[in-house]
Amino acid sequence: MPVISLEQLRETANLGFGKVFSPHMFIAYYDPERGWHDQRIQEYQPISMDPAAPIFHYAQSIFEGLKAYRRPDGEVQIFRAKENVARLNRSAQRMAMPLFDEEENLRALDALVNLDRDWVPSAPGCSLYLRPTMIADGCGLGASSAKRFIYFIICSPSGAYYSKGIAPVSIQIEEKYVRAVKGGTGQAKAAGNYAGSFKATADAVKRGFDQVLWLDGKENRYIEEVGAMNIFFVIEDRLVTPELCGSILPGVTRDSVITLARDFGIEVEERRIDVRELYEAHRHGALREVFGTGTAAVISPVSVLEYKGERIEINGAKIGKLSQRMYDHLSGIQRATIEDKYNWCSVVSRDAKY
Repeated sequence: MPVISLEQLRETANLGFGKVFSPHMFIAYYDPERGWHDQRIQEYQPISMDPAAPIFHYAQSIFEGLKAYRRPDGEVQIFRAKENVARLNRSAQRMAMPLFDEEENLRALDALVNLDRDWVPSAPGCSLYLRPTMIADGCGLGASSAKRFIYFIICSPSGAYYSKGIAPVSIQIEEKYVRAVKGGTGQAKAAGNYAGSFKATADAVKRGFDQVLWLDGKENRYIEEVGAMNIFFVIEDRLVTPELCGSILPGVTRDSVITLARDFGIEVEERRIDVRELYEAHRHGALREVFGTGTAAVISPVSVLEYKGERIEINGAKIGKLSQRMYDHLSGIQRATIEDKYNWCSVVSRDAKY
């Protein structure tokens, strides 16, 4: 079992991401007669399920990702937990799964992090990654929504995403495969969305790229998102990002960046972006920066885009001024070194119990 001890945590210089786990987890069960029941915090352990459980056959599964950070005063805070539990319920609704009371969910998160607060790393760039997950339980091969479900939260002490400084990534704009279509499950944080992306990503990596950038599933020309991140473009003095049209995940970091940009006095456009517009902007020197946003990396600058064999370099393959400013400001709020005037962070009480 990949549970890490406190001694190992202190001795591990490179935790990586999602490789080791703190010793406790939250778990709850659902059935139509009792609703959610048997909620508890227990030792981290395997979950026993029937081979005919619907999760294995029909991928009825959703999840979230958020982080707890060590503050300079030694306390621990969670970034934008309310938004994550609200999005979990929106995903549940789309995937025909039961809602989990949001206040109860926040209480579970606080109690679990409080119990394992010693596993929140204090090194720069490190955090305790939290993974709430809901899966279909039961026994039966009928192709319909499950009646029983399991909800659990596990915690993973994680190292700095950029251990040697922020490194821009190269991106292949995908021509063959699509991630999602309007009316599908793209706006939900559903497990199947990610499984369907692995083939294109693996192909891109073989060609020397780090990620793929998805286009829309209808016309195959409008920008959507990158792998597990939303995407932003600095075109002249404007910050431009694809509009939420039903096939794009409404990222919490995406929303945070838009809020900060507007407070910085930067014009933000949420709209459809034709891939040809990007190349045209680059030819005229107007495409100044490109960066992705997500929980794991916070800000991920893009150095190279390639589409139909045409490769363009962004900002000399270096992180741009706005990308760096966004990373510094968001990271500062998350770690309580910059004032959180948006009330995005919640300090975990030392009395929090479940």
